[in-house]
Amino acid sequence: MYTYIKGIVTEINSNYIVVENSGIGYMVYTANPYQFEANKEYQIYLYQYVREDEISLYGFKNTEEKDLFLKLISVKGLGCKMALPMLATGSIDGIIDAIERENILYLKKFPKIGDKVARQIILDLKGKLVSNVVEAKNDSEFDELVEVLKGLGYKPVDIKRVLPHINAKDNIETQVKEALKLLLK
Repeated sequence: MYTYIKGIVTEINSNYIVVENSGIGYMVYTANPYQFEANKEYQIYLYQYVREDEISLYGFKNTEEKDLFLKLISVKGLGCKMALPMLATGSIDGIIDAIERENILYLKKFPKIGDKVARQIILDLKGKLVSNVVEAKNDSEFDELVEVLKGLGYKPVDIKRVLPHINAKDNIETQVKEALKLLLK
């Protein structure tokens, strides 16, 4: 299993790029190939998909995108070719927010995602994505605040919603008071 490849992008097509590493060109499917520039070196995080009739590489600019892709393909009825366009047309935060808020209409806007698959995504992933995002998006200044709010029983999705409104320079007591005011609204 590959974790990442570091190489020069030699070719950009509508749904894949070619990354040259040690004289070998690897065809890597990406959500948005045009985010890469030709003749420039990148570190691309990979997922290797293996079936009896196919071996493919899927590439991502960062680990957050790769992690969401892996969660999406774990959903029954949702494969790599359906998950990749979701990442291309939606933001990571937007997809996670739609799953947490059970926004079926948002999920159905993606290609090949119907009512049944959208409901399955929500059923399988609701509550499993936010805690990772909250921890990844926090500055170290908010770590203590997040732990206090989790200890008080607040859900990660609610904590994530109020963090942008909290002043990181305040002491922890003031941060908790402000967060509680916002959470109780």
